[in-house]
Amino acid sequence: MTTTEQQAAGFGLLTDEAIDRSRRRLGVPRPQRNPPHNHEVTWDGVRHFAYGYGDDNPLYCDPGYAAGTRWGALVAPPSFLYTMGEDAAPEPDAETKALLKGDPFAGLGSYQAVMEFEWWRPLLQGDRCRVLQTQVGVQPKRSSFGGRTAHVTQDYLYTNGEGEMHAVRRGTWINAERHTSKKRAKETLTQQPYTPQQLAEIDAAYAAEARRGAEPRYWEDVELGEVLQPKVKGPLTTTDVIVWHLGWGMQLTPPGAFKIAADVRRKAPGLYPPNGLNIPDTVQRLHWEPARATELGLPNPYDYGGMRETWLCHLITDWIGDDGWLWKLRCEHRKFNYLGDTTWVRGEIVDKQVVDGRAEVHLAVRCENQRGEVTTPGTAVVLLPTREHSVELPRPPAPDLRGMVAHELARFSVPAEGVSATTG
Repeated sequence: MTTTEQQAAGFGLLTDEAIDRSRRRLGVPRPQRNPPHNHEVTWDGVRHFAYGYGDDNPLYCDPGYAAGTRWGALVAPPSFLYTMGEDAAPEPDAETKALLKGDPFAGLGSYQAVMEFEWWRPLLQGDRCRVLQTQVGVQPKRSSFGGRTAHVTQDYLYTNGEGEMHAVRRGTWINAERHTSKKRAKETLTQQPYTPQQLAEIDAAYAAEARRGAEPRYWEDVELGEVLQPKVKGPLTTTDVIVWHLGWGMQLTPPGAFKIAADVRRKAPGLYPPNGLNIPDTVQRLHWEPARATELGLPNPYDYGGMRETWLCHLITDWIGDDGWLWKLRCEHRKFNYLGDTTWVRGEIVDKQVVDGRAEVHLAVRCENQRGEVTTPGTAVVLLPTREHSVELPRPPAPDLRGMVAHELARFSVPAEGVSATTG
């Protein structure tokens, strides 16, 4: 079938029917396909995760040190929630299964555009965690190339083992008509070997890294325009990606090797396209296998958005110290970060204010490669102690999963009435 014939048949076009089908999923809990990488916050699990992005903060890696902080126990890094979350969705009935089956936007190009986080309380050593995934928004828009797009927002709502709200991870994916997205200029990549001087500069940045730690950073001492000490991540190697997976898990492809992988492959062969030797292997290998990346039209393997989100968290948490709190982070992934690239993680203070008793500091943050390209711009809000008061943790908009689903639907102007928000 030619491209014209496919378009005539509706393939690759964003239809009103597809948008309506997507909207019927709003507020409907979606069962998780895979079990969490970590069922419980443990010393080993947290340490492996932190080491996977280059962080040896004793708040995360030394239970004895952490016991002497305001938290009283070892703390999980903010983005550790990626590894957690026993399924909080109820067993779907036949009608819900039919509603959630397939992708309303099959045939369209899809890419992650935005990831947002809000954290309300920490995950401490010994905590368990539950997660509820549900779609909360779908907005049709026009692309700059004249085609239609649908911006779909998915919530991942996390509670601790006591059922208290821990955080929300809110991602927006853009589904675009491929015949218009193809009009975008293809990204080219030119990478040169690093000179000894460049590698020395990177090593010097690693050697200069410092964290605030136990010394409080008081809100009164923060000044607008202040620049955070930058961090460097790279040059990115295949080894870095593998070590990241040790702490992060696999996320997409169900974990396991040999017979376990073969059992999964029988059920979902599409997750294991063959390599050059005709051996089935995970779709995720495009993140470390150059041949697979080339097959997909990419010049080189590249990192995960979750890595850069975590690098931004590392920048911020080292700056705020043990007594501060990272409340909000929003970032946009605009360019690939390829193997061989070096990322400089930067930030500066753009505002400070006291709101409802909270001593807030607003940051502009970004990931920038060695070519001077900003791959991931973002913003963050942190809470700092004052000389009179310690940080009081922010309250979630609702105390439980059901209330949070209703809040998030209202946030995207979707009536909650008639929409299932059952969490079991």
